[in-house]
Amino acid sequence: MKNVHLLLLVFGFAASMLFVGCGEDAGDTVNLGVIFPLSGPQAHFGVESSDGIILAAEEINRAGGLLGRQINLIIADDENIPANTMSNFIRLTTQDGVGIVMGSSTSGATSAIAPIAQDQGVVVISPSATAFGVTQFGDFIFRTCFIDVFQGIVGANFAFDGLGARRAAVLYDQGADYNRGLAHAFIAQFTERGGQIVSHQVYMSGAVDFSAQVTSIAAASPDVVFLPNFLNDVALQAMQLRAQGVTAPLLGGDGWDGVVNIAGPEIVGGLWSGSFSAETTEPMGIEFVRAFEARFGRTATQFAALGYDTMLLIADAIRRAGTTEPRAVRDALAATEADFVTGTIRFDENRNPIKGAVINEIQMRDGVLVNTYRTTVNP
Repeated sequence: MKNVHLLLLVFGFAASMLFVGCGEDAGDTVNLGVIFPLSGPQAHFGVESSDGIILAAEEINRAGGLLGRQINLIIADDENIPANTMSNFIRLTTQDGVGIVMGSSTSGATSAIAPIAQDQGVVVISPSATAFGVTQFGDFIFRTCFIDVFQGIVGANFAFDGLGARRAAVLYDQGADYNRGLAHAFIAQFTERGGQIVSHQVYMSGAVDFSAQVTSIAAASPDVVFLPNFLNDVALQAMQLRAQGVTAPLLGGDGWDGVVNIAGPEIVGGLWSGSFSAETTEPMGIEFVRAFEARFGRTATQFAALGYDTMLLIADAIRRAGTTEPRAVRDALAATEADFVTGTIRFDENRNPIKGAVINEIQMRDGVLVNTYRTTVNP
């Protein structure tokens, strides 16, 4: 059994490469590219997904690897800057000869490389790029997460049925595809169900003062406030909403993942949709949570689970294809239907996974904010 080592390379902050056995040539390894934000504001998502992929690759290597070869992960940091995503992609596919790339975390960064990946016949699969258009670039582009529209619909149905809400306020970053996509889907579904949007508020990326929007929301007396934003913004918005007396439940999407690490008690009772809960009762999920905590010393998030599944999806496709040739891997990946940590996954005609969404509720336990499993909403 060959040993698995981690080599830290510097790309701005840092990128890491998982390699197997010194002195082995490229013919002895399956080289896979990985591009994530490992530094910058979105580093939480990238580090979690990268660690999930590393864990899966180490497990596969210990079990004998793929097609008799060990996995060699070449991991690069794009800082969630699309230009960096592109430069890393070019390096991986030209200098390193990679034909399969996992990443990036966000829709904007992934969309930067999707057209050239399609033109070059390179398989790209993102664990967490949820915007609808990401996979529309062509049949080499996949994702492990569900799309924004599905999350928005899930949020609206849960607000209407699970919370009994009939009056909703929405506050979102209008300059971000993810935020805007969730918001528009929520608004459309909630109103179709018979609900009313009593306050429709927007802001631009980088804002920290939401007092004007919060004042309008407070005046509208909503039954629920939908915040389809990323964790840093959500932590500030929860604090400002509660400070102005808004007591309605706060609801969001998977951009909330990690908010328990930075928010105050104002976020207690908040609810958000995601792909995975560490409180899973499924045997495969339980084993993953145990292994992730043993390997990295922290509780697995949904982004770690999505990264883990992304590696498993690629490995499964390579095994079934019997080769690492990208076109064959693409065809095998499209035909996937199997159980993974985040659920049973099969792909639709646009290479989007068909699977359920978990609703997490934030609670305070022994003075610490934690995500707890509330329910699962199936497609």
